[in-house]
Amino acid sequence: MLVIQGILPAITVYLTRTLVNQLLVAVGSGVSWQSIQVILLPVTLMAIAILMTEVLQGASEWVRTAQSDLVQDYISGLVHQQSVRIDYSCYESSDYNDRLEQAREGATTRPLALLENAGSLVQNMITLVAMAAILLPYGHWLPVLLLISALPAFYVALRLNIRQYQWSQRTTIDRRRLHYYDSLLTNSWVAAELRLFNFGAFFQTAYQRLRQRLRHETLTLLRDQTLSRLMAGAIALIIAAGTMTWMGRQVLLGLVTLGDLALFYQAFNKGQLIIKSLLGNLGQIYKNSLFISNLFEFLELNPEITDPPHPLAIPAPLSQSIAFRQVTFQYPGSQDPTLENFNLTIPAGKIVAIVGDNGAGKSTLIKLLCRFYDPQFGGIELDGIDLRSFSVADLRSMITVLFQNPIPYYVTAAESLALGDLSTTPRPAEIERAARDAGIHDKITRLPQGYDSLLGKWFPGGSDLSGGEWQRLALARAFLRRAQLIILDEPTSAMDPWAEFDWLERFRTLANGRTAIVITHRFTLAMRADVIHVMRAGKIVESGNHDELLAQDGLYAQSWKTQMQTSSVAPQQPIAKFT
Repeated sequence: MLVIQGILPAITVYLTRTLVNQLLVAVGSGVSWQSIQVILLPVTLMAIAILMTEVLQGASEWVRTAQSDLVQDYISGLVHQQSVRIDYSCYESSDYNDRLEQAREGATTRPLALLENAGSLVQNMITLVAMAAILLPYGHWLPVLLLISALPAFYVALRLNIRQYQWSQRTTIDRRRLHYYDSLLTNSWVAAELRLFNFGAFFQTAYQRLRQRLRHETLTLLRDQTLSRLMAGAIALIIAAGTMTWMGRQVLLGLVTLGDLALFYQAFNKGQLIIKSLLGNLGQIYKNSLFISNLFEFLELNPEITDPPHPLAIPAPLSQSIAFRQVTFQYPGSQDPTLENFNLTIPAGKIVAIVGDNGAGKSTLIKLLCRFYDPQFGGIELDGIDLRSFSVADLRSMITVLFQNPIPYYVTAAESLALGDLSTTPRPAEIERAARDAGIHDKITRLPQGYDSLLGKWFPGGSDLSGGEWQRLALARAFLRRAQLIILDEPTSAMDPWAEFDWLERFRTLANGRTAIVITHRFTLAMRADVIHVMRAGKIVESGNHDELLAQDGLYAQSWKTQMQTSSVAPQQPIAKFT
């Protein structure tokens, strides 16, 4: 289609000369079949050429739409795949988030624009060659002059494209900040604080101030672009006027016909437009290539957390322990290590609680066990085998984590529970049993469509859950997963004391025969563990069960006594927290 569309304009221009010359022959002969017959063939051929042009334009529009969807879906798939493949640590890096933003910008429209510009380049080159062939009989210098007339526009486009790309790179962080302000002002997770503390005006002002600066810079670029294009257009117009003056002289001297003049005008005018468009295509290809380079740089990022050349089998079940041996770990960009020469042994099949103040390094243990990071020194062992000896996927498949703030997945209740184990297709009976074990079954059955009810309020007909209910839903996923290692990070933080007591009893059932690590501030949860480790400043400072730690009268005992003295509730009530 591109080839045919490239030839058709030249055919139309060529037929114009024949039509004008035939009209001159027929002028004055009156309306008769003989006079009509003279112009009938060129008119018919021109009508066919125009009809084919319209048909091909419609077909091309369909092809472009299909390409748009296919290319965008394919590129989005690559970005999503890379976003999942890349290291967890990337999401805690500003540089990575800049790269992701730039890749998204390059992924949405640039590949399709590059494809379309490349197609237009081919079509315009074909048309240009045909126009040059038409102009050559009138002077070999005309195609060269045609090219020269479009060079200023090409230079302007190239220069402005580079400026726009540089501006886009320079303002990536600003545009990410705009997205952040927009999410604060429009998303539900901050709506309560936004209203209670009247933050709305503050973030609206910050958003508008930043938008005003970016808008001013954009309009400045647009102004320079308009003035530059106006100057380039004036140069092209002067050259076109000079060539038409020369051609008019040729007509007055009788060296060419009026048909030749019509042909020349259309060929030169279209030639100028085509060269301008062709050079514009080159400029756009260059511009889009700059942006797409960001996409390819993003896609070429390789994770540092990778499988070993010959992964070992995961011990199933764990029979000895999980051991941190002389582990030193420092977050990227941090000045001080979070853990230094850290040692900890967690017996297999036991419930181990880790308590400590904020910043002690408790959550870092989760990230290291899940191999979101690797320690700089030392190692973590499962039954004496270093974690780095296992396949990452195999390692993570044996772990389930209940995070402090479980993610609310806005799917049906059954689908949310089935996310607990995507390696199989859980049967409805298995899903229901997991919900019963976690104490969320009754709540689900009270929803409008039971297990087929949509959760959350983002979509029509959705039903929201309380914080504690979302945590129970996460617990049900853990029941369904049946992982060897269970890690809980403040798992009852959103529950009231009565719900927490019920949850603790259910957790004992879940953890039976498996290894569990509980990170908590609540003594009522820690005191039920087989072993409690007290962590401070990246070190284990006390270890033992609840009674042993109270007998030691150390940090744990002091915190326990402080909480009990400041509470009017009996110690067995589940409110005591580590301080």
